[in-house]
Amino acid sequence: MSDNQVNIAIIGLGFGAEFIPIYQKHPQANMYAICQRTEADLNEVGDAFDIPDAQRYTSYEELLADPDVDGVHINTPIQLHAEHTLMALRAGKHVACTVPMATSVQDCKEIVETVEETGLKYTMAETVVYSREYLFVKELYEKGELGRIQYLQASHPQDMEGWPEYWQYMKPMHYATHVVSPVLGLTDADAEYVSCFGSGKISDDLIEKSGSPFAVETCHIKLADSDISAHIYRSLFDTARQYRESFDAYGSKKSFEWPLIEGEDPVIHTAKKPEPEIPERVEVPDYGHLLPEEIQEFTQEGVYDADQHAHLSFIQGGGHGGSHPHLAHEFVDSIANDREPYPNARQSANWTCVGLLAHESAMDGGEIKRLPEFTLSK
Repeated sequence: MSDNQVNIAIIGLGFGAEFIPIYQKHPQANMYAICQRTEADLNEVGDAFDIPDAQRYTSYEELLADPDVDGVHINTPIQLHAEHTLMALRAGKHVACTVPMATSVQDCKEIVETVEETGLKYTMAETVVYSREYLFVKELYEKGELGRIQYLQASHPQDMEGWPEYWQYMKPMHYATHVVSPVLGLTDADAEYVSCFGSGKISDDLIEKSGSPFAVETCHIKLADSDISAHIYRSLFDTARQYRESFDAYGSKKSFEWPLIEGEDPVIHTAKKPEPEIPERVEVPDYGHLLPEEIQEFTQEGVYDADQHAHLSFIQGGGHGGSHPHLAHEFVDSIANDREPYPNARQSANWTCVGLLAHESAMDGGEIKRLPEFTLSK
């Protein structure tokens, strides 16, 4: 890193390519290198964004050996997240990794320990806690407009048919951070323990691949040092529901409810009003003003046109709430100013392990599972 410019490398150029022009325009970043196993795909993206030939890698190991790389933004398939994260940390690189952190509690522990041993930055690039909807609720909460938080809930039904085959091997709660993060992030709480139940049944071929029979997994989370509990649910296959990443917050003064159908406005409920006046639809503002001016435009639009090139997760997720430039900025700024990113490694592990332990709980008939010590804030 020189002159406060952070050299960023992006690994995985499907969803990952969405971030290239954001880093290119970020005042503290240098969009330095890209990595993709398939050379034709690598060069297509490299040509589109004018990445120098010498900084295009088909080998992740060779990229990590480049001393000029300061941080890597990992967007590889889920089953590779832990391996690729640990490789980067051990090569002396800061890491931002798309969700989830890992698919085992042990891998989460190893990442946390490696971050604390090396002093490097790690953040899980969780879109929801940088979405305009979440930032709106967080602002209401911090201003005191919600009053005392009484209950939190979130849902993420998503039909994964047509996605890469590795999704057929996933358990619903193994990809739960989109619903865990807002219910823990709002009051900056750790999860203390979880209890989860499975419901319904997926097809026999999916059961054989995933090792899990459940169509839906539904979990209660006890927030540490709090009287609040939260409820979340996830589904991946064989459940009819439009894609939805929802977050509801119920307070003593006001409550926020996510719209039931994509394209509608959310609802604010206000206490102490005549019954017909309690609910009111609201338009959520954009939060680009929190970002450097050079990248504010990316809260409103994706990198590619939606009809031809946008990644399926971006289309289904309604643009991820304008979160992408916030994620890039958080990573770069934490390195440039030597501060902890949000979420940091322990927070990322807590959010990820909620889902991993929730699935264990479901397989054990709802048995309470406590979050391990390494996931708790110091």
